[in-house]
Amino acid sequence: MSSATEVFEPLQGDDPPVVAGYRLSARLGAGGMGRVYLSHTQGGRPVAIKVVRPELADNQDFRRRFRREVEAARRVRGAYTAELIDADADGTPPWLATLYVPGPSLAEAVARRGPLPVPAVLWLMAGVAEALQAIHGAGIVHRDLKPSNVLLAADGPRVIDFGISMAADATSYTATGSAVGTPQFMAPEQAVAGEVTEVTDVFALGQTAAFAALGRALYGEGPAATVLYRIVHERPDLSALPEQLRPLIARCLAVDAADRAGLAEVVAWCRRRLGSEADAGAGPAVWREVRGPEVNVPAPVPVPTRVLHPAPLVVSRPQPLPAGPDERRARRRRTALVTASVVTTGALLTGLLWAVPDARDRFRDWVSGVPATHGPDESASSSASSGASAPATREGTGASGTDAGTPKDARPSPSSTAPATPRPVADGGLWLDAKSSVSFAKPFQRWDRKGDIRFDCKNAGCALDSDSSVFLQVFDDSGTGATLDECRLLLAGADRHRWSLAAAANGTQFCVKHSSGDIALLVLQTKSTAMPDLAFLKLDLTIWRDAA
Repeated sequence: MSSATEVFEPLQGDDPPVVAGYRLSARLGAGGMGRVYLSHTQGGRPVAIKVVRPELADNQDFRRRFRREVEAARRVRGAYTAELIDADADGTPPWLATLYVPGPSLAEAVARRGPLPVPAVLWLMAGVAEALQAIHGAGIVHRDLKPSNVLLAADGPRVIDFGISMAADATSYTATGSAVGTPQFMAPEQAVAGEVTEVTDVFALGQTAAFAALGRALYGEGPAATVLYRIVHERPDLSALPEQLRPLIARCLAVDAADRAGLAEVVAWCRRRLGSEADAGAGPAVWREVRGPEVNVPAPVPVPTRVLHPAPLVVSRPQPLPAGPDERRARRRRTALVTASVVTTGALLTGLLWAVPDARDRFRDWVSGVPATHGPDESASSSASSGASAPATREGTGASGTDAGTPKDARPSPSSTAPATPRPVADGGLWLDAKSSVSFAKPFQRWDRKGDIRFDCKNAGCALDSDSSVFLQVFDDSGTGATLDECRLLLAGADRHRWSLAAAANGTQFCVKHSSGDIALLVLQTKSTAMPDLAFLKLDLTIWRDAA
């Protein structure tokens, strides 16, 4: 952990910039439950935001367990825990926020420097045991105590992810019928899917302490089934452990749960052997060496400022006759806006300002001679009102290549300075799974894999994939739907032919650009990825031809 870049990874294209009002600064990592990000409270205190994986979020049993465990975790208050400060089990996706601990995990520290000296291991065991006392006092069993869930703060260890893993483990057990967890740090009763209690965490404490002292897992590496067999049927070889640590770790690792050491006993035993260093505040000097150099935490992401723009100067000039109902409605809106701003006829516009949140909607109506570009919901009604009747040679166009259903003499005259806006073509309820695809050409729905847009969950999670198109996820909580102009802008530098769905939920939008120049908007209506072999998507599609 020698530089900030080893701790804080920059956000990627499929990371959300904001989660429930928390502006994300960097990635902290990922695990079995989801991705973890750095953010800050309103007062500037750093927090860790964990966003649950969509595969788990799709499972209602998981959500119920997650909600229960979050409520229990709120009650935990301990000097050696990372306090849970905020969460939403009903969010899309679910998430939680804990205080950020500036320090490496035990796993990272051991990987960097090797085994810890005995005083540091004693300090570690005492702190983790105190943390488990606070966690158990709130009625929670951690279930997944391991080196990566123990952070090394300046004043001692911090235990994270307490209790929350129960929701994920229980969900996985229901789905697969087998025990789920980190094999090297399971207790025997956990390895055989038996009853998990507070003493299960004591066994994991002994394994974690042995890892810190040896620099490796006590029960070795290898396939999960092999490691679990050793835990259940074999006594570990403790001869490689420092002699001062063997009696206590052996008590923690007793096969019979009733013979394991109590947490109060662990704390007292460690304090006696630390002697005067037990009350040294930040622990022995060796603890600071174990943690490694300090890392500067990135500053909070600033909130975008509200930029004010003066209204354009209005100059009276002849306007072409509006071509259809959409343009006539847009013209009436522009006229109303201008009329409300003019003090006297022919006067200059002075003092009319608007703020950023209103700029997008006003921009659509202000551009002279250009009807507003509609999202998917509006496009269907617009197409219906136009009453397309000409035979189509390409979706959305008549035989002559002009807009279907729009009389030639009703379109804006060539003298108009307004660019032509492609008419959107929409279709809904399209299905994507491992055997189907979506095409830019009709029929949009294909029941083979030869279409332009495919979906799979084989390589590093579920994703959209295409050989002919590039994707970009739209992070927009306005609910109005992305427009053609916005997709054009977002896709200007897009180059990704595969897009992870890790941060996508129902309602998520994707701008897509085909190599032919067509632009599409995909709106995710249903996402089911809890069981990858049966995963599917349902989505709505809107296409603008030759729009790039």
